[in-house]
Amino acid sequence: MEQLLQEGLAALGLPRDGIPALVRYADLLVEKNKVMNLTAITEPTDIATLHFLDCAALLKLTDFQGKTVADVGTGAGFPGMPLRILEPSIRLTLLDSLNKRIDFLKEVCDDFGFGDVDCVHARAEEFAAEHREGFDIVTSRAVANLRMLSELCLPLVKVGGTFLSMKSVDSDAELAEAQKAIATLGGRVTDVKDYVIPGTEITHRVIFVQKMKETPQKYPRAFAKIKKSPL
Repeated sequence: MEQLLQEGLAALGLPRDGIPALVRYADLLVEKNKVMNLTAITEPTDIATLHFLDCAALLKLTDFQGKTVADVGTGAGFPGMPLRILEPSIRLTLLDSLNKRIDFLKEVCDDFGFGDVDCVHARAEEFAAEHREGFDIVTSRAVANLRMLSELCLPLVKVGGTFLSMKSVDSDAELAEAQKAIATLGGRVTDVKDYVIPGTEITHRVIFVQKMKETPQKYPRAFAKIKKSPL
């Protein structure tokens, strides 16, 4: 794993100081995964590429330095934790609706001495009530449709900030369908960047949505409404 991370981070032009922490994170993830379902990816080489280097690629696509970042639907901590490990200036909030995942992430943060990382057990639409327009960057690697994700994530983004949605390269139709929702929520798609995960032949995509104006107060709606009737 260390060699893969060395080569992958070098290919991305990123510092390698975070490798010991990433290796430790992988150990904690695999160990906890024995008692609860955190990830289907458990082989060290796959964790290094499909989790860590996939997330690390974001650091080459936009500037995270000193930014407030919320990772919505973070799951086992992706992409938020690798970003924070590799760019320590990030002020990170990890958000997930499943308390077991947040408990795991608190354990990881305690292990690393990351006292400045907020691990929050809440639904995104509830969290937005008190943290509306509070973050420079909001990330999501969640599998939900972009129309739904936009309503959960864009209310959290400051005007002038960015929502980064990590998607597959087969997301053209999904993106086209989400344009109306994004505009309704005060956003605009400014870029779509495809990238190859170092050490693999896999291409993934990041959709960049810039917050152009404040999200109308009636959004986000309750999750049941978002799911039943996406914008």
